[in-house]
Amino acid sequence: MAHEGGCLCGRVRFSISAEPVGARMCWCRDCQRIASGSPTVNVLFPEEAAAFDGGLGTFRMTADSGNTVERGFCPTCGAQIYSRTVEPPATQPIRIRAGTLDDPGLMAPTAYIWAASAPHWAPFDPALPRYAQGPGSPMMEPGDDL
Repeated sequence: MAHEGGCLCGRVRFSISAEPVGARMCWCRDCQRIASGSPTVNVLFPEEAAAFDGGLGTFRMTADSGNTVERGFCPTCGAQIYSRTVEPPATQPIRIRAGTLDDPGLMAPTAYIWAASAPHWAPFDPALPRYAQGPGSPMMEPGDDL
């Protein structure tokens, strides 16, 4: 089944020909800036399954992880569509912003990443694991200093 989505103004549309492989909320400082203080909610898909139409803008930068990350956005309305690791060579799934999916409830987040970068007031679901940094980093327990 294909999953589809798009930006706020409708210029950019996408289709993904695979099922999601995960979902998580990211509290890294870059994502907080993109989301105006909140985490980004990302649904993960195999990168080769994603096709985009409408002329995406892209921005590359070095993330907190040290990896080079590309962020895709609509050049008209500015909506963030995805992020993907480009350096080192991509081994991670593409991260599609959940709110851009036509079905934003497709998959609920299963973990928090970069929780150590979250502000002290950040709400966390105690049922979900919190990684201090990226996936595979040390876990944080409720009550750990942020």
